[in-house]
Amino acid sequence: MRIKPDRHIVLRRDLQVVFGITLISVIGVNSIAPALPQIAKDLYLTEGQVVMLITIFTCPGIILSPVMGMLADRFGRKRIIVPSLFLFGIAGCACAFTKDYHVLLALRFANGVGASALGGLNQTIIGDMFSGNERTEALGYNASVLGVGTMIYPALGGALALPGWNYPFLLSALALPVGFLVLFTLKNPEPGPSPPLREYLAGAARSASDREVLPAYGATLATFMLLYGALLAYFPFLMHRKFSAPPSVIGLMLAATSITTIIGAFNLGWISRRFTTKTIIVASFIAYAAAIAMMLYADSLWLMTVPLLVYGLANGLNIPSIQTRLSGSAPMEYRGAFMSMNSMVLRLGQTVGPVFTGIAFQAWGMEGVFLFSAVFSLLSFCLLAVFLHK
Repeated sequence: MRIKPDRHIVLRRDLQVVFGITLISVIGVNSIAPALPQIAKDLYLTEGQVVMLITIFTCPGIILSPVMGMLADRFGRKRIIVPSLFLFGIAGCACAFTKDYHVLLALRFANGVGASALGGLNQTIIGDMFSGNERTEALGYNASVLGVGTMIYPALGGALALPGWNYPFLLSALALPVGFLVLFTLKNPEPGPSPPLREYLAGAARSASDREVLPAYGATLATFMLLYGALLAYFPFLMHRKFSAPPSVIGLMLAATSITTIIGAFNLGWISRRFTTKTIIVASFIAYAAAIAMMLYADSLWLMTVPLLVYGLANGLNIPSIQTRLSGSAPMEYRGAFMSMNSMVLRLGQTVGPVFTGIAFQAWGMEGVFLFSAVFSLLSFCLLAVFLHK
């Protein structure tokens, strides 16, 4: 049963609880990204080693996200989300209490296991609760909340890193009260009795292989390869090299992207009534390419804010547009697996993005990272313009 339209979507308590899950889902990388240069300095790590703290966190989601989605379809959304939030909070906080690089990697891996269910199932629950344009609006508001998180966490993480590199990891503790809120207050629709496993897998595979779906998964992959490869992994080092920027300034600069992310996502319902999702998505990749190239050649902090704002606006329109296409393509009994498959693709992008930009860095230096990313964005635009259907 879907939520009755008795009040404005954004004021509904159950959706606000889902927003809490969304806020937790973006702590894991955004809060520590500004501290990466400081972590490298204090723990005597190379740039490649410290970037592994991002890669090892995102890696579990590649395998576990679709598994979590299938379990949520078969056993219920809350039974998967609640323990995931608790694992995320405990493992993330534990990272603050070790100086051993290998222990830190192991804890980040466990932190990533907890995160693997969050990014897909929050969208799944929204898809369960809403339909039609209400779903587009709700996903847009959810992306706005995500934008608030990506705005606050870099600034907060950068400030927390000033007294010590380990303090940003303590932000993971916020997952614990959110876990209790989901457990005791969230009233969301749950799927009915699940069909036999073989029948369920066949149905989910049929839905996921639709010609409308595969290009959308490709758009997700490209989006998060760019975000985690150029912006979150190497932009802090670009700022440090060009402007000798401390973690607090890097955090504030990354937070600037979220201002326009929030604006774009909050107005997506209005924009989507005037443009197709294909137009919105492919135009975003042109904006990504322009913004990434501008970052490389900006010669002051003020000029650097321009490409960051452009990049943020593109994210605010692009990401929820992809989610809307996917959520509307799956029936409720397969939606957990369907959206979590997108989360798996997202995690794959988060994981391989820093790897590819790392290869570009080794081959061509910092300039090569951003030129490679801009060219990759233009190539993605061309492919999506051809294969993404209306």
